[in-house]
Amino acid sequence: MTDRPSLTLTTINIGSPDPAALAHFYARLLDWEVARVEETDAYLRNPNGGISVSFQLEDVFTPPVWPNTADHQQMMMHLDIMVSDLETSVEFALGCGATLAQYQPQEDVRVCVDPHGHPFCLWLG
Repeated sequence: MTDRPSLTLTTINIGSPDPAALAHFYARLLDWEVARVEETDAYLRNPNGGISVSFQLEDVFTPPVWPNTADHQQMMMHLDIMVSDLETSVEFALGCGATLAQYQPQEDVRVCVDPHGHPFCLWLG
């Protein structure tokens, strides 16, 4: 085996029919900065450094369903967002444009859905 190269995860990319709109949703939700908007991509900068999030145009976009079912688009990934107050954080997310998923699998986690249909979890940390 060869020597291990340096590998650093820098960005999570999320598919979207409107990258700029979804970037602005997450910027408001997370209190992050929209660093750049291009024709087919938008980028959020993490103010604490570390991993950032970008949004990539998907010309043919089918939102995932939650919970997953065999006959519908399944989520490929989701974001976990730690919060200090679950109820207040859910209300804030809803005010930003999220919806609360009907199915909630855990007491200390709330599954929300962003404006383009991607589930994300708010969890009490």
